Formats: sequence, structure tokens, C-alpha cells
Amino acid sequence: MEKLKIGVIVGSNSKASINQQLAHGLVNLSKDKADFEFLDLSALPFYNRDSDADSYPAAFTAFKDKVRSKNGILLVTPEHNRSVPAYLKNALDGASRPYGASAWAGIPAGVIGTSPGGPGTAMAQQHLRNILVFLDMPAMAQPEGFIRWTEGLVDAQGQVAAASRDFLGSYMDKFLAWVALHQKK
Repeated sequence: MEKLKIGVIVGSNSKASINQQLAHGLVNLSKDKADFEFLDLSALPFYNRDSDADSYPAAFTAFKDKVRSKNGILLVTPEHNRSVPAYLKNALDGASRPYGASAWAGIPAGVIGTSPGGPGTAMAQQHLRNILVFLDMPAMAQPEGFIRWTEGLVDAQGQVAAASRDFLGSYMDKFLAWVALHQKK
């Protein structure tokens, strides 16, 4: 069987994003088991429903093509004001439009995130799961990944620290199994 193609979406546009660092660590744990591609959100304009009729943005069309080429999507999200960042929500909204032409439908997803605080993006992940239900993306329910960021969790080379390697490696194994389970026959 061909390797699964996984799109990785990080919900932060910060240059020093700890979620970007976590995403790289997760990919490094599983890069021999699947083909991963980070899907860049930075070129996406702010979504506006007025564009649905005749001027749907080319950047969203290209993004939707990338999404549709993936077997699964790994969403790594920070938490902004107890919810998902606008940066991520914009990508989800824009690639679901125009109505009836969503790129997300049927693509299995994994949700994880990190924060220096104890709840580790729990509220953002719950809101994101609610959004994924509407987008018709089967989201892996367990294990949940509310990761508390500590210095050294992921090193400068993108390697996960030994203390977290077993849990995060298991998370990725289960995510890839979830994606494989949801492939169309």
C-alpha cells in the first residue's frame, strides 16, 4: 500500500509558534510511516462570502486542491481566548465555500495543540471538533492531545524529548491508523 498523504495545518502564524514546533516534532516521529506536507495558510485572504459568486479567491482554490489531495489532516492549534485562532478559522471557512464545494468533507482529522498553561488548548480543541463535525471531517476522539509546553519538549532539530516521545509517538500511530481506517475502498 502507498504511504498515506497527510496535510499538517498549524493554526498559528507566529514566527516563534510553539505549535509549529510541536507539529515538526510530531512529523519527525512518524516521517517514515506517512508523507507529510505542511499546508501554508499565509497566502489565504480573509474569507468573505461576497466572493463566492464570481470572484472566489485563487489562493483558496489552490489551497482546496492541496487539501483534497490528502488522505488525512493533522490540525495543531493554539488557543486564543478559549477558542481557535482566527487564522485557522479563516482557512476552515474559506476552504468550505462556496456552499456545496467544501474541500474538507470526508477527510479524517487529528486535533492536538500545546500551550504553556495547564489546560493545553483543551477549549480550542473542543471548539475545533465542533467545527469539524459541521465540515463532515471524522475527527479522532482518543487519545486527546492537550500538551503543556515546556522548554525542551521539542528541540531545535525538531526532535521530541524522551519524556514525551512515547505518548506523542503513540498519538501519531493512532492518528495514522484512524486515517487508514477512513480511506474510501
